[in-house]
Amino acid sequence: MAIYLPELSDNNTLFPDINKALDNPDGLLAMGGDLHPQRIINGYANGIFPWFSDGDPILWWSPSKRATIKPEFCHISASMKRVLKSQKFSVTVNSAFSEVITNCAAPRASQAETWITDTMIAAYIKLHQQGFAHSIEVWQEQKLVGGLYGVCIGTLFCGESMFSKVSNSSKIAFIVLNQHLQRFQGKLIDCQMQTAHLRSMGVEEVSRSQFITELVKYRAQNVSTGCWDTQEISVNDKMAKTS
Repeated sequence: MAIYLPELSDNNTLFPDINKALDNPDGLLAMGGDLHPQRIINGYANGIFPWFSDGDPILWWSPSKRATIKPEFCHISASMKRVLKSQKFSVTVNSAFSEVITNCAAPRASQAETWITDTMIAAYIKLHQQGFAHSIEVWQEQKLVGGLYGVCIGTLFCGESMFSKVSNSSKIAFIVLNQHLQRFQGKLIDCQMQTAHLRSMGVEEVSRSQFITELVKYRAQNVSTGCWDTQEISVNDKMAKTS
């Protein structure tokens, strides 16, 4: 069955109404346009993100369900507490963005292909250089073994992808991201699509409308000064819940 998709203009960065996103495939909203930083930022600011395979047109999505978590509610299992206490890992912010996104794009046994194309890598490196995209790096014996990256819109962090070269390193990156955002007044992490991995750490699904309500509120706020400075982050085995 043929489907109609609005094709974005190269002349502006506007998107269609997200409520016009398709039900099947869920959340597909538009195609085309480009990956200019302003278009990507405008997308995130309105609950829309790019996701497409190499050789396909740029596709823009706003799913009916969104996987999110408030930083203070990140769950640390007993086994992960032991890993964090072992102090075998160190964690940094924005110390190796290009290396993180390149590792996230590397082929995986569970995936036939990557959606993080060379074009996407170049676009997000540019976003990083402009202060919008950020990375969390996990190190072991001075080697990069895990991490994640995403885009910060106000006090909302839009997670894009994570990678792990040794057991638990991507979980450490996610836990420490939550702790870091909590310290700097970050309010919400958008994980886009739910997975068992994320669910085990406290990520929950909300409706598109609920997500947009929170997005509108949090995009108008700012994280505390220094949040995205290049720095090493302390690793704790507890999450402090706030009212």
